[in-house]
Amino acid sequence: MNVRIGAVTILIALLALLGCQAESITQATTEDFTKARNELAARNKANKRTAGQQKGQKRPATVPASAAPEMNFASVEAGFRYDMDGRDPFRSFEWEQLQLDLLAGEEGPLEQFDVGQLSLVGIIWEVDNRRALVKDPSGMSYIVAEGMKIGKNKGLITRIEDNLMVVKEIYTDSNLKETVRDIEMRIRLTEGG
Repeated sequence: MNVRIGAVTILIALLALLGCQAESITQATTEDFTKARNELAARNKANKRTAGQQKGQKRPATVPASAAPEMNFASVEAGFRYDMDGRDPFRSFEWEQLQLDLLAGEEGPLEQFDVGQLSLVGIIWEVDNRRALVKDPSGMSYIVAEGMKIGKNKGLITRIEDNLMVVKEIYTDSNLKETVRDIEMRIRLTEGG
């Protein structure tokens, strides 16, 4: 039985030696990684260039290779440039959509109320650009300027002064006759102290 245990031990040792002498594994170095990354960047750049030329698109201007920083782990791909033709990533998508809706003629939030339901809360003065703060019945506040639409009856802010805002509204009566009326909205002064 000791012979069998000795034979099994020798057999295991032989197999371990043969397994260790198989192809040795080399570890990749930083230089290998950098070289592979640069090759991949060059292939991607070539693919983008050919794809852009096939579609007839203009090629974005790139940074010359001499001015590009050396490629390392945390660097940006050489030749990267932000395309200014697209949307500004730091601008709110909702704000841009609201602006487009206003230009398209859709009603804004202040066009859902009668001018009598709105209250003038404050006036903001600048050299050439006066603004007013208007509050709706739900308590939401809006900053408005001259020329903006306000109210259900096609109201237009025509003037902003130190304590009032003038809104020109067009009313249509039952005979389909239009009447233009100027409405003065004043800041409500509180009494007491």
